[in-house]
Formats: sequence, C-alpha cells, structure tokens
Amino acid sequence: MGKIAFVFPGQGSQTVGMGKSLAEHHSDVQAYFHKADETLKTPLSKLIFEGPQEELTLTENAQPALLTTSIAVLEFFRTTGIQPDYVAGHSLGEYTALVAAGALTFEEGVYLVRRRGEFMEKAVPNGEGTMAAVLGLEREPLTEVTSEVTQSGYPVQLANLNCPGQIVISGSAKGVELAGGKAKERGAKRVIPLVVSGPFHSSLMKPAAAQLQAELAQIEMKNAAIPVVANVSAEPMSDASEIKEKLIEQLYSPVLWEDSVRKMLELGVDTFIEIGPGKVLSGLIKKIDRNAKTYSVSDEETAHAVIESLKEENR
Repeated sequence: MGKIAFVFPGQGSQTVGMGKSLAEHHSDVQAYFHKADETLKTPLSKLIFEGPQEELTLTENAQPALLTTSIAVLEFFRTTGIQPDYVAGHSLGEYTALVAAGALTFEEGVYLVRRRGEFMEKAVPNGEGTMAAVLGLEREPLTEVTSEVTQSGYPVQLANLNCPGQIVISGSAKGVELAGGKAKERGAKRVIPLVVSGPFHSSLMKPAAAQLQAELAQIEMKNAAIPVVANVSAEPMSDASEIKEKLIEQLYSPVLWEDSVRKMLELGVDTFIEIGPGKVLSGLIKKIDRNAKTYSVSDEETAHAVIESLKEENR
C-alpha cells in the first residue's frame, strides 16, 4: 500500500450545518466548537450550525469556521487509527494542516485564521480587487497575459494553480477584467468571475501579510510532526521558522495546488483523504491524476465508508 495524505479544504467549502451531526453525537468533537467560541469570544459554533450563510461566508468567519469543522472531523476520524504520511491544505486549509501536524495548537490556529481573515478583508477597499477562474489555458500563456496587464498599470497575477486547465487569477478589478479578456483571445475556454471579497494571493495582499507577520511573531510555532506540503513551494516543510516564513509569503503568492499534489504523488502518496466539508480538493486531485485514490470525510457516515474502503484494499 502506498502512502496516505490528509488534505484540508479552503474557503468556499463552508456550508451551514457542517459538523453539526458529529458534534451532537460525540462530546470530543463538540469540544472543538466550544473551544473555538471561547478562543474567539464569539458564538462561532451557532453561526456554523445555524447560519445565516451570508454571514458564515464572510472571510473572517469562514476561515475559523472551516478550520474548526475540519479539525473536529479529524478528531473523530483519528479514532480509526489511520495516520497520514503527509498533510496539506488549500490556502486557509494549510493552517488546518499545521494544526493536524502539531505545529500549531487548535486555539492558535483558530485565532490566527480569524485575524488573517480580518487582515485580508481590510487590505483592499471593497470592489477594488477581485478574482476570476480561467479555464482551458495553461500557466505559461496566462502568466504572459497577467505580466502584460500588470505592466500596463493594473496589477493581476496567478493566484491558485488548482489543476490542469483551471487557474484562478487575482488582482485589481480592472486588471482581472483585462487579463480575462486577453486570456480568451489566447484561447481560454471560459473566464468565471468569483464571488470573493478581495484579491487573495496577489501582491495587493502585502499589507495583510505585514500584519500577519506581527501576529505570527507572538506565536511559538513548533516543528511539524508530520511533513506539511507548503502552498508556496509545493515542498514538504516541518521546520517551525520555515513554516512562519511560508505562511507570510502565502498571503501574496500563488497557491501551487497542482504542484503540491504532484509532489505528494512523487513521494509515494496514492491515497488522499479530504477531511472537512465538501469535496472540492478530491475533484481537483482526480483532475491532476485519475489514478489517485480520493476520499472525502465530513461526517460519521463518510468516515465509516472510508474505513471500509481502505480495509477492502488492504485485504
């Protein structure tokens, strides 16, 4: 049997009611939702379980809500005894991975992503920055497009390299619009504007990165007990000081998700278990390598299904 990676979803996977059934039936899962409420001094768990969706979707709420739910699901899944060889997460999910790997405590993770969400929201005045998904154009021609537009005075860059033919661009509203038009001229099939509150993973996030750096300076990061494949480099990292550096860079650098998955495959991973709400990452991994085995765990039922499937394979 090959190696196993646990992967954790990023912003966009949040839904009202996520983690609720697990929390109702398992006190150790419920404990994480309580801890999040205490740490943030706000009824986050009520927002997660009852909504409204609009409020849950705000960056400063969505980020701690997703980290809390994913770690709560992981807490339940850990009882199966399945251990990962590597962990990784998409953007915000990288913080969940760091909690899973023991580099951050749960409370530190939840506090940091709440602050990160606030900094990201405030870095660029509303409406001045945005993101769009570009489908059907490879990264080289798209990089040329974004460089041309940026040089003309409207910053825009590659933000999420998700899987072949799916790249998200981010930057000034005008820059994203111009780059989208040029991308279509160069052969992109579609350009889909994303409903986001800011130009994440672009150079416009540098003010947020400076604020995040000040917060990280207050936190005693530990070395990761399980290697975490970094968004910024697509390489495994476990050293505490390197983790801090990469988290700061991550705010204004592209998320190299496709490269990260390829790196894990290269390192012998053949089974990816997505832990937390949604199946976004499982879908992307399948597009990167059809032969990779992907599973999604978001509640008791899906956790048991994964355990059964893995037992079948090992027979």
